[in-house]
Order: sequence, then C-alpha cells, then structure tokens
Amino acid sequence: MEDGKSTGPKAKWWSRPTPGRTSRTAPEEPSPVADAAPTADPADAALVTDVTDATRAAQTTEATDTTDTTAENGMAEPGTRTADVPAQVPGVPAARPATPLHQPDEYSTPPYGGPGPWAPAPPVQRPVPTPAHGTPVPPQYAGTNGAGIPTSPIPAPSAPVPPAPAGFTPPPPHAPQQPQPQSQQSHGSSTQWLQYDPWGAPRQPLTHPGPPLGADTGRKKNRRGSLLAGAVLLALVAGGIGGGIGSYIERNGGLTRVELPQAGRSAGGRAPDSVAGIAASALPSVVTLHVSGSAESGTGTGFVLDGSGHILTNNHVVAPAGQAGEITVTFSGGETARAEVVGKDSGYDLAVVKVTGVSGLKPLPLGNSDNVQVGDPVVAIGAPFDLSNTVTSGIISAKDRPITAGGEKGDGSDISYVDALQTDAPINPGNSGGPLVDTDAHVIGINSAIRAADSGASEEGGQAGSIGLGFAIPINQGKRVAEELINTGRATHPVIGVTLDMKYAGDGARVGEKGAAGKSAVTPGGPGAKAGIRPGDVITEVGGRRVHSGEELIVKIRAHRPGDRLDLKLTRGGKDLSISLTLGSASGT
Repeated sequence: MEDGKSTGPKAKWWSRPTPGRTSRTAPEEPSPVADAAPTADPADAALVTDVTDATRAAQTTEATDTTDTTAENGMAEPGTRTADVPAQVPGVPAARPATPLHQPDEYSTPPYGGPGPWAPAPPVQRPVPTPAHGTPVPPQYAGTNGAGIPTSPIPAPSAPVPPAPAGFTPPPPHAPQQPQPQSQQSHGSSTQWLQYDPWGAPRQPLTHPGPPLGADTGRKKNRRGSLLAGAVLLALVAGGIGGGIGSYIERNGGLTRVELPQAGRSAGGRAPDSVAGIAASALPSVVTLHVSGSAESGTGTGFVLDGSGHILTNNHVVAPAGQAGEITVTFSGGETARAEVVGKDSGYDLAVVKVTGVSGLKPLPLGNSDNVQVGDPVVAIGAPFDLSNTVTSGIISAKDRPITAGGEKGDGSDISYVDALQTDAPINPGNSGGPLVDTDAHVIGINSAIRAADSGASEEGGQAGSIGLGFAIPINQGKRVAEELINTGRATHPVIGVTLDMKYAGDGARVGEKGAAGKSAVTPGGPGAKAGIRPGDVITEVGGRRVHSGEELIVKIRAHRPGDRLDLKLTRGGKDLSISLTLGSASGT
C-alpha cells in the first residue's frame, strides 16, 4: 500500500440519477461497508436512503422483488430504507422528484465541497498498513487511522434526502460482501479498519521507511564485535574469580569451614629458671622403675647419680623385689634396661640400683638442702600411678619436719625416720624416689611420703592421692647414705647409745628405765653413758632445737653423721642440764 490508500478497485461516487434512466447498477466490485453505518434519527420526517445497502441488495433474490416494486412506484416511502419500501398502492400517483440544484455529472464524480445533497458518501474502508519488517504499530495509533483520526463512524447529515426518482432501482438492503483477505479477516473489528477522508489534510503515514539494508551492515558488525569483546572480557574476569575461589576452597577446606585465630609456632625456648626450663633440664636424668617379686609388684621413680649407672630411689620402691625379684628401668626417652640392687637402708628409706651396658647417661646435679628456705619454688618429677615424666610444681612449705614412715612389719625394723622437707608440689603414689629440684634444676630432696586425709586410703581401698602435704628426704642426708650404699652396700646410723620410752606422753624424749632383754636403757660405754645421761632423763633440745617426742629426737640425731659433736639439754628431777657428746655409729638394716 502507498500513502495509506487502497490499491484495489475504487468504488464510484453516485450523484443524482440521470433523467430517462430507469435503474442504476452497482459497481463491478463494491467496496466493503462499515460494520456500524449510522442511521437517521427516527423522529426525523425524512430518512436517509442507504445507498450502500441498496447496492448490496441488488445481488439477492429478495432484493430483486423489492427493486421491481420500487421501480414501478418510482419512489420510496418516506421514513423507511429503500430496501424496505412496500409496493405502490394502485391508483395513487407517485410523487414527483424535486428539481436538482445542478446539472448531473456525466463523469459520476462528486461535487467539490461535499459528496452531494442526497445521501452521505458511502464510507470507504481500508486495512491498517502493515509496518515494514514486522514492526508493531505504535500505541498512539491504536484506534485511529493512518492520519491519527479516530475510527468512529461519521454520522449522517441531518438534511432531508429527496425520494428516489422514478425508474431508479435501489439495491437490496444486504448485499453480500466480497471475501476479505486473510490479513483483514484476522482482525475482524472496526478498530482494525480505519475510515478514509478523501478531503482531509494529508497525514503522516503510520510507518516510515527505514535506512537501506546496506547502511545497517557496518553498524551490526560493530555491535557484534563489541558483544564478542565484552563476552571475552567477561569470561576472563569470571575465570579469574573462579580460580581464586577454587584455590581458597582447596587451601581452607571449604567456604563454610570455621577457622579460629591461633598464634604461630614459637622457637620453644624457655627461661632456665622457669618450670618448663627446669623440667627440660632435669627430665633426661629421671627414670621410672617397675619392680616385680614373688608376692607383690610396684612402680616408683629414681634419678641418675653418675655415669656408671647408679640410680638413687626409695627403699620401699625396690622392697617388693626381695632377693630374686626383677627391676626394670625406663629412661625418659623410652629406652629400658635391667637393674640390680647395690644397697638399701630401711631406716633412711633409701636404696641404690645400678644399670649396666647403658651409655650416654646424664647425672642429675645435687644441690644443698641446708640452703633451702621456706617459700622457695620447687619442681617434683616422677611417675604417679605409672604416668612417667610427670612434672608438678610448688614451694617449700616447711623444713625439718620429723616424719616416720613404714612400720608395716610390726617390729619397727622397717620404720624410717626422716627430718623432711615439706612441699605442696603434688606427690602421689609412684612419685616415690623421684627428685625434688630447685630453680637451678639441682636436687634438694628425694620425694618419699605424703600425708593423706583420714586413714590415708581411698574409699575403694587403694592409696589416697595428694592433698598438698608431701615430704622429701633432704639431699644432704641422701647423699651420705647413697655414698655409703655404693661404697659398702650398707648405711650407718648416728646413735647416742640410749633406749627411749616411746610411750611417754609428756613434752620431750624420755630415756627408758630398762632396755631390750632387761638390759640397762643406757648402753654402757656408749656416747650417752660417757656424757652422763641416766635412765629417766627427759631430753628437751638437740643442737639448739626443741624436741617434743622420742621420734623427733631420733629424726634430729639421724640428720647428722656419726662422729658429729652434738649438744643436748635435758631435765632431771626438775632441774635443767646441758651436756655434749660425740655421736656413735650403728649399722643399718
């Protein structure tokens, strides 16, 4: 289509019938008629003759009958359509037509300024132009023709139309329409067929011709190249991000895995006087002993005295082995070796064993227990309940604590008397024989006993644990006894040559009236007899320290070596006396 006009056969516009003509025929190809052609108001005296309907009716049988009747009468009934005019009543003359206002147009063209005074111009309709390349019609053109004019039907003029002249044959009222093209049938509504105004001002067509096809080629190529470059860039960025995420997931084990902050690894160095530094220095010299005999077995601790393989421990640790038992020594690194008893003494609760065929032993340095002060920090090392290489720490709680241990045999031969160092470092069964070291990692005591709550046994019948009351044999006493055991296999005890009344309940140590087997309580020729001690005397001080019981006197004496000079104070018959004596020697058991 061009300029919004129909390209099919054009309908002719009808003027007043020419005189002498009896009928008019419709054009060969009548144009389609609007779906809703307007009619005159019923109140009007003259009705508009629907010429278009008359044209349609010319093709039907019913319309033929009507045409004949109209042709005979020569005019139509006022107020009715031409197709509905009834047959002329016989005897009634037909009305004469009015004189036309101008001469008929032999070319059948409408006069300028209007379609004619007799009838409105039949509306010519055309489909909405199809935009080029399938472009949809803009919304602003919906319901309008190509010029933007609404598609509502044009009302008929209100001027009366004269009756049809004689000899004019009106077409039937409903002439069949030609088949519509498929594109028009698909729309099927008046909004898709717009009214055409031949005298209207020219309007902008619905569509505009686009640029030539060749003009878009370069633009499309440029757009395609930009899209390709953008896709490549997006793929590179996505690949980089994906690679980073994948690397993070592989390194950290997933996006949802929780990792808590943590300090890095340190060099591991510690100050030599710290607990860790002391433990690192002393542990290689500490061993665990597993003892088994015919009747019982046990576990204890010991420490290396020299490079020859001598190890110091408690007597009650090795006692279960007896004469034919077995002792196994396990070093801190896990190496094991068989050991043999060199010597032991129940009075001091000390023993020395020796391993052979072992090299690289590291002796643990010995300190001086006389230099220890209450409150000094100490570290205890052992194998409590067979947990080897266990380290605990504490302080020196007290000095010169007279304690006795053992006595399970009942005759007193296994009782040990210790002038002990008290510590609150946790000590438990299995710690026995282990070292108690100072801040220089030097041995100042041998862990030997604990004070348990109540009876000293747990409710299950086993040994009770530590309650913060641990006792260690001072290393000065341990050193002397260890040297004697290594050199002679036996230890000597310092004595004053008297028998004490262990049942005395008063303050001090009372000399008995009689000794063993009915002998005198003061050994004739002994150190006490030479110093003038008599039976019944109460010894109250030893070396300037107060004595409150017989056990305490024994502990104080055994803290010295045989041959040491010792000052004593005693009470006899209510009088205080001071004496001095030289300690004698007795073989231990």
